Amino acid sequence: MDTYLTIASRREVRDYADTPIPDDVRHRILDAGRLSGSSRNRQQWEFVVVTDKEALARCVFAPENVLGAALVVAVAGAARGFDVGRAAENMLLAAWNDGVGSCPNGIRDAEGAERIVGAPVAIVLTFGYPAKPRDPSSRTAEDWSARAKRKPLDEVTRTV
Repeated sequence: MDTYLTIASRREVRDYADTPIPDDVRHRILDAGRLSGSSRNRQQWEFVVVTDKEALARCVFAPENVLGAALVVAVAGAARGFDVGRAAENMLLAAWNDGVGSCPNGIRDAEGAERIVGAPVAIVLTFGYPAKPRDPSSRTAEDWSARAKRKPLDEVTRTV
């Protein structure tokens, strides 16, 4: 898929089908996080695949996202802010490139999440095939962009 089309057509997915994610797709999602740039190339993160979804669901703001996902990844470790965002976005976009939906989840109970994962958790990412599939190639990137519920570009950019 074209990178801009991937970006323009991607939406948060919170309702997942029961379809498992193949190992090669799972590998690409996780590797996309690994390949992300980080401050001074310190790579202070771990991408922890969490299998105890019920326990982790109690630690996020939207537990249903975790409970329904085929793959749950906690971005853990000392990485914060921009580095976490770069790694997370890489994984979300790599997933969508393979037709896998995703959603970032904020942490409600940081201590509980750390107990489950074994390190401080910055964000939890959920992945799964959308229950209502969407075909990115059904529209152009420009059409997806125009349909996005976002402020117009001229409202968020300026030249100085």
